[in-house]
Amino acid sequence: MKTTTKVILGATVVVAMSAGVAGLTASYMMKMQEPKSMMTFNDMFQQNPNTRLAAFDAVDAQPVDLTQAAENSVHAVVHIKSTQESKTETVTVRDPFYDFFGDFFGNRGGRGGQQRQVQTPERVGFGSGVIISKDGYIVTNNHVIEKADVISVKLNDGREFQGRVIGADSSTDLALVKIEGDDLPTIPVGNSDELKIGEWVLAVGNPFNMTSTVTAGIVSAKARSLGVYNKGVESFIQTDAAINQGNSGGALVNARGELVGINSVLYSPTGSYSGYGFAIPTSIMTKVVTDLKEYGTVQRAMLGISCRPIDNDGQMLDEEMKKKAEELGATEGVYVAEVLENGSANGVLQVDDVIIGINNKRVKNFASLQEELAKYRPGDKVTVKVLRDKKEKTLEMTLKNEQGTTKVVKDNGMEILGAAFRVLPQEMKRQLNLASGVEVTGVTDGKMKEAGIRKGFIILKVNGQSIKTVDQLEEVVKAATRSADQVLFISGVFPSGKRANYAVDLTQE
Repeated sequence: MKTTTKVILGATVVVAMSAGVAGLTASYMMKMQEPKSMMTFNDMFQQNPNTRLAAFDAVDAQPVDLTQAAENSVHAVVHIKSTQESKTETVTVRDPFYDFFGDFFGNRGGRGGQQRQVQTPERVGFGSGVIISKDGYIVTNNHVIEKADVISVKLNDGREFQGRVIGADSSTDLALVKIEGDDLPTIPVGNSDELKIGEWVLAVGNPFNMTSTVTAGIVSAKARSLGVYNKGVESFIQTDAAINQGNSGGALVNARGELVGINSVLYSPTGSYSGYGFAIPTSIMTKVVTDLKEYGTVQRAMLGISCRPIDNDGQMLDEEMKKKAEELGATEGVYVAEVLENGSANGVLQVDDVIIGINNKRVKNFASLQEELAKYRPGDKVTVKVLRDKKEKTLEMTLKNEQGTTKVVKDNGMEILGAAFRVLPQEMKRQLNLASGVEVTGVTDGKMKEAGIRKGFIILKVNGQSIKTVDQLEEVVKAATRSADQVLFISGVFPSGKRANYAVDLTQE
């Protein structure tokens, strides 16, 4: 039987990196239809008005003068140093001699291991960032500041500041950092939708820790998907302006000196520049950082469909789908393979529809569909153009979030549980004959207390996943808060050996 791969929209090469913390470092915003209470990017971030734009005419400017654009940009692009401090960790050191004879005689209890305290080394990474607000808001890549304990920001004029993370979004690899300053230089934010293939752009950043570096190239392609971010939003601007390790989080600037993208990824078999780099367009960036500042998390709109792109010579379509797409006369767009219950598309789109546009924007492939959806919030109304029964139809729908509602999704971390946790000590593992687990070391007011979970309970599984670390538990909790059910099904054991199961309701008023 031929198997096919489904791409779930809204459930969802080398990153430009610099050695360090996470192992990785490298508008005119389109008007969104949104409730009046929602803030826009320009409402949230006040840019410095004392910035001149370079005069530019696409017809008369030969050759293109990029000096003014470069001068504007370098002052607003910062150098970011992210430090993960040295920590003491407990590791199990095994005796291979004991293990050999233990296995030989059938003793697999693992008693040959000894716990030791080890000191992890300090890790330092470098990247770039762009000041987007005169009072010190900076946009950068999530992978630049991920897991950092200390963030240092250095301006082009030599001033240094301590940075703090306002919010981060791994799905788009964007983060918002704040430094305390006033009347800081900014780059005017342009409309990446207006970029044209062949247009001149500058990449501004700190490659290989060399500060305030400017390289030039052209836009090579738009709406490029690379498969870098797992279930993430990808619709990159491709450019041949040189982007190297340390450029991550830096600015992609047009010839007028406007910010049109955040440099994020380089394509290379060696880890260094080999011809192409990729930037996150400002059409995505402006929406993401506005949400991060206002809500702490991105308010992501989902169509609620299983779909496959028609491009790439139909490689993602099975034979039956190819035949139906050909009958419709579709040569590009996104084929609807399934409409999910309670999603935005339920009752509006149908299986075998081909999406070719959203709000008068052409949908060429999956990346362009993702880019367009990333501009909207749950509750926004959009028009979707589809091919159905060999005719073009324009349909209206109200977008919903992952939970199937139009409500604001809160960034609920572990604090919602009202409990403290630790990895189950080795001695308790041996006593209870457990391979892993996370112990509840304290319970206060919160969701766990409401469910009846007490101090000492050992969590083994949550929502069907085995839990070995506190970080794993946190990931499952965050995923559950964004799901339609918003519930944790927890199974585990007490130190007495008594097994127990609990359902923890995560919904909030």
